[in-house]
Amino acid sequence: MNITPETAAFPLDHLAIGKNPDASALVTRSGTLSYKMLNHRVGLLAAWLQGQGLARGDRIATWLSKTELACVMPLAAARAGLVHVPVNPLLKQAQVAHIMADSGAKLLISNSGRLKTLEDSRKQDCELFEDKAVETFLESVKISMEPSAESTDTNDLAAILYTSGSTGRPKGVMLSHANLTLGALSVAEYLKLSANDRTICVLPLSFDYGQNQLLSTWAVGGCAVPMDYLTPRDVLKACAREQITTLAAVPPLWVQLVEHEWPEEAVASMRRLTNSGGALTPTLVKQLRGIFGSGTDIYAMYGLTEAFRSTYLDPALIDDNPTSMGTAIPYAEILVVDETGTVAGADQPGELVHCGPLVAQGYWNDPERTAQRFKSAPEASRYAGTAVFSGDTVKRGDDGLLYFVGRDDAMIKSSGNRISPTEIEEIAVESGMVAEAVALGVPDERLGHAIRLFVRPVEQGAETSAVAEQLAKYLKQNLPNFMHPRDIILLSEFPKNPNGKLDRTALASMDIE
Repeated sequence: MNITPETAAFPLDHLAIGKNPDASALVTRSGTLSYKMLNHRVGLLAAWLQGQGLARGDRIATWLSKTELACVMPLAAARAGLVHVPVNPLLKQAQVAHIMADSGAKLLISNSGRLKTLEDSRKQDCELFEDKAVETFLESVKISMEPSAESTDTNDLAAILYTSGSTGRPKGVMLSHANLTLGALSVAEYLKLSANDRTICVLPLSFDYGQNQLLSTWAVGGCAVPMDYLTPRDVLKACAREQITTLAAVPPLWVQLVEHEWPEEAVASMRRLTNSGGALTPTLVKQLRGIFGSGTDIYAMYGLTEAFRSTYLDPALIDDNPTSMGTAIPYAEILVVDETGTVAGADQPGELVHCGPLVAQGYWNDPERTAQRFKSAPEASRYAGTAVFSGDTVKRGDDGLLYFVGRDDAMIKSSGNRISPTEIEEIAVESGMVAEAVALGVPDERLGHAIRLFVRPVEQGAETSAVAEQLAKYLKQNLPNFMHPRDIILLSEFPKNPNGKLDRTALASMDIE
């Protein structure tokens, strides 16, 4: 591809236009959609949305598994001039209610079971629609909505993806049409995707990495196969059955996948494996190479929702440089800067700063946190404008490759999920059983990090096992599975730092048997 940011950005719903109309575009449990059928379904859904009395720029949300409706919605919302807010189906009532209120969503589509959990907490001006009812409504839509005009301002907001911060509730990252379409083209370019590729989508569509599985595949006219799996073996079987060429995952899933014997037909069709959401270990790289051999490319990548994706490692280099983050992806400029904003020298640690057209528009309705992360680009930037300061410390080696050093915030990364400790702590205190709570990530071979929760019971001298058991039950009812603590440690008093704040460092260094 020979494309530039100035000429490549286009309305999001145009991603599926101009492809072979008879080629397969999407495979779900409902069946297979060709590109002609996909565009028709996008138009039907867009027309139905437009008929719900919504104004341009209104937010509409989906809280769905990987159904046809969930996959088509990003393009349909864009075509209707609306902003899509995809919600992770693993989230529970408290998190979803926050996202609905914060985004000001006017409409939410989910299944009947999930919708019932929101009946007492939803805003009155947010309409709830059951997914099966919407599918029925679409059958009565007479005219499919035409694609959005080419003159559509590609800086218009197209989606808000909610991601946890190191403090507070999840924050919504604002992504424009240009952010999403250029991101799709960028990934398609460096992964060398083509129209005969078949991508299995096992990651959540609410996750920027997961949603891009659809968008980058459609950008080249390939076929996307979204899948909600119960066991890792289900993924292996689907790869063989669907003759998958592209599989993306996060490290904890790779750990599970390499433990199984892969069907020969799944290995034979696989052209590339991609990883983000945490670093691949040298051991994992060797295990993947042992299964797939040299005929399958392995792509290590680094990204953050605020800029979609930042770096990738040329697969030809991964065997000799398994811990490297690689170099900037197309349309991204990656600088390593010191505390003065000066570009750091070779092997000198500094903060990773992402510049260029993939930088998001900030956090929805949150100017304070936007100002903390989105700042004027360093003087050395060729793009200038706004840059994302990642908060991650990296260094650039003499070989020009980037290497991760450490994370500057308190985020917990478990099973590929970025988890806010504060969110867990708030729910624990809301239980009424504990007065204080601190959640920390501890190394775990399978998860990357497991969650350890320290709590101080309201009733001193309470039976330790009983409090821990009751609190664990409460947390399971009010937090998604990936936020459940592995350990709950009861303390009679928390260590404090000189400022009177809870000393997380002291807690992290405690010897827990």
